[in-house]
Amino acid sequence: MSVLPRQTLLVLVILCASLSAQTVRRLDGTTISAAEIDATVTHLMQAAEVPGVGIAIFNDHKIAYLKTYGLRDTEKKLPLTPDSVMTAASLTKSAFATMVMELAEQRVVDLDKPVYQYLPKPLPEYPFYRDLAGDERYKLITLRMCLDHTTGFPNLRAFNDHKLNINFTPGSRFAYSGEGIELAQFVVGTVTKKSANELMREHIFAPDNMTHTSMIWEERFESDFANGYDEYGRSLGPERRKTADAAGSMQTTLCDYANFLQAILDGRNPDAKTRELMLTPQIQIYEKHQFPSLNTETTDANRGIKLSYGLGWGLYFTRYGRAFFKEGHDEGWRHYAVCFDKSGTGILIMTNSSNGEGIYKALLETLLHNTYTPIEWEQFTPYDQLPPRPPLKQHKEVAVDQKILDKYVGRYRFSPEIVLAITREGNTLFVQENDEPKQELGAEGERQFFSKGADDEYSFELDSSGKVTTMILHTDGKDLPMKREP
Repeated sequence: MSVLPRQTLLVLVILCASLSAQTVRRLDGTTISAAEIDATVTHLMQAAEVPGVGIAIFNDHKIAYLKTYGLRDTEKKLPLTPDSVMTAASLTKSAFATMVMELAEQRVVDLDKPVYQYLPKPLPEYPFYRDLAGDERYKLITLRMCLDHTTGFPNLRAFNDHKLNINFTPGSRFAYSGEGIELAQFVVGTVTKKSANELMREHIFAPDNMTHTSMIWEERFESDFANGYDEYGRSLGPERRKTADAAGSMQTTLCDYANFLQAILDGRNPDAKTRELMLTPQIQIYEKHQFPSLNTETTDANRGIKLSYGLGWGLYFTRYGRAFFKEGHDEGWRHYAVCFDKSGTGILIMTNSSNGEGIYKALLETLLHNTYTPIEWEQFTPYDQLPPRPPLKQHKEVAVDQKILDKYVGRYRFSPEIVLAITREGNTLFVQENDEPKQELGAEGERQFFSKGADDEYSFELDSSGKVTTMILHTDGKDLPMKREP
């Protein structure tokens, strides 16, 4: 695939960053002015306590409007810009799936070949998949099932007692699964002998002019990045991920992801045949809610829009034709994209706040006149219908001697895949899970600590000689012990 010359890339990025048409056309043909868009977004973000919002609106398969509002750093009062790097969360999945579809188009992989046949040894012999030993149903799983969320896996094993299992016959029903996407990443990496970042750069980032995007954190992002914020407005910082994760590690910008969506809308990338397959229903969705993903409660509420899943994209159908959509949900990050294929009308919403989902419905209905999004299935509760937030627990912080703090510095393993690292900076301890942002801890006692950026609490156990053996994470009413590594 050809890559545009650098000069062209620069021009496209500049144009993208400055698109602010006086009016844009909505789904039903009516128009809305830039001033009305500004007023709507500004009101909603203030009412729902969302620090920063990015909006891109598409008309006739092209970006017609693109603008950012609010702050990327509330403490420093830094504005969110179209090129501010944000964690894409699960928007990553759709971009990754699009790349896999290109590999299928080039016959590098076959969507219907059982994935275990691509591997040099049985899947359960790999440490990350040893939980599947004894369940031969793993041999039924294909890349198609990974991309349309029918593998039978839980969403994430972290929500499943850190166990990976198959909960129904693969291919038989929809159950959203990041684990399925990660299996696809493992397979295509094995086949191509390339990292996810290399593959994405080659097939998606470069061709689609995504010049500020990567599957991992890069030093160049330090000049313009957004912090994520929780429901209480506490900064979670950026996600400086060191490891590529197709389920959610992509770092991108409003401008870049809008370019990606435009490439799909105007049929530039992938090609027409592959695009049509990608946006063709693979499995109908009857589940009442998308999450918890393994919940079996069903409903007929979405039959009218034929809610379904394609390959990497959710789908529904209205009087305006087919719509494809994807949401991104991570702590401190909430994003949503939906595009109507026939008219080329669509919207991309990106926010740096866990409160972001509360403004989706009003934005979709006001800016796009889109009343079809399955809000209940998505569980996008409007901000003014949410119950009051419970008050934060009050902690009384005390000073602890550095020599005592040093006893706790080390690595604590929860599972083969999850390690929490405790570090000290001056008189303060920090905790970091794998590549997640580190969190500052406050001390309530010599062995009791609390997170200043979340509701988690930590305590340490010592043996008779005074050596730390275990750290216990107290979260969501559970006490999770973690043994200290030698």
